[in-house]
Amino acid sequence: MDLSVVLGALLGVIALVLAALVVRRLRLLRSGGVHVALRTRLDDSGKGWKLGVGRYHGDEFAWFRVLSLRRGPDRVIRRHGLEIAHRREPAAPEAYNMPVDARVLRFRYRTNGDGPELEIAMGPGALTGFLSWLESAPPGRLPWAS
Repeated sequence: MDLSVVLGALLGVIALVLAALVVRRLRLLRSGGVHVALRTRLDDSGKGWKLGVGRYHGDEFAWFRVLSLRRGPDRVIRRHGLEIAHRREPAAPEAYNMPVDARVLRFRYRTNGDGPELEIAMGPGALTGFLSWLESAPPGRLPWAS
């Protein structure tokens, strides 16, 4: 087999994968998605942030990683029992991997402590929407808001 044929086929496959990622991201954003960075490895190094698109679906916030070929969400955050543990500005090493003017929120679950702690970073508009979604649970669902 000729090397140029193999390289051409490889470049074609790479171009198709990149096109699929772009189409997926645009589809998510057009269907009500917002830019969100998420981190589950919480430490002071500022590493571990992954860019993605978040979408609201009832009591769930589905997060889709930008560079993922999964059809479904990579992480689902359920509103029930979710509590904001801390808010902060991103540190200098973190800011490059977040939406513009992002604020970082650290969450934990109140009920049984069964969910892992995680952090999300959103721009001002997306953050306002997220906080509205979080506080708009039906009466009695969020004990700290009743």
